[in-house]
Amino acid sequence: MTRRQRSTLAIVIGILALTVLSATVSPAQNAPRTLTPEDRFDMVVRQDFFAGFAGDGARLARGMKACEEALAANPDHAAALVWHGGGLMFMAGQAARQQDFLTARERATRGREEMDRAYRLAPDSLNVMLIRAVVLNGAAPNVRDPARGREMQQESVAGFEKALTIQTPYLGRMSEHSRGELFAGLAEGWSRLGETDKARSYLERMVKELPDSRYQARARAWLEDGPQSGPLTCLTCHRD
Repeated sequence: MTRRQRSTLAIVIGILALTVLSATVSPAQNAPRTLTPEDRFDMVVRQDFFAGFAGDGARLARGMKACEEALAANPDHAAALVWHGGGLMFMAGQAARQQDFLTARERATRGREEMDRAYRLAPDSLNVMLIRAVVLNGAAPNVRDPARGREMQQESVAGFEKALTIQTPYLGRMSEHSRGELFAGLAEGWSRLGETDKARSYLERMVKELPDSRYQARARAWLEDGPQSGPLTCLTCHRD
């Protein structure tokens, strides 16, 4: 990473992590599925993490502590692992902004290991795969090693694609924000990987399936002018 990239990593991870709330299906509102242990744990900690990513250190500490307590009771608690790993990635960015690059590297390495282990433990959990995909998507462009950054981006896109496959049967019942962020994450990820045709397919879906929305407008801009036209993700509740 460059110094500038390190200084912005915390902000990038924080903003992108907030999309998980919208990207994760709400069983009560969008799909007739039973709450899993991952769902229940997510509902307990996510507001603390969102507040923490927005700058409330006490709330972040509370969320991390809840994860650590859950992991002390069950080291294989996938939801606690993925949230804790995401928290460590965010904290790595904070350390980098303070130019404590050793701590930043240690936290980032441990955070990645925890998120990967969570995914191995619960490969079909939407919460786990989406949190991991979102954080990897935020971190990948800031990795100094191009090969490692590309590998992270590929894993992020794979997570989003798998989530879309799972959600397809009830995609139409998901909110505009949920669909928009999922399509946008895929378009953005494939674009970074140089897969322009795949990126275009999701941009075209945004135009067709999200009429009269900010997502439609941004997708049209990307189709005309490319990524330099402006942000594609986090367009509604996380932006002014």
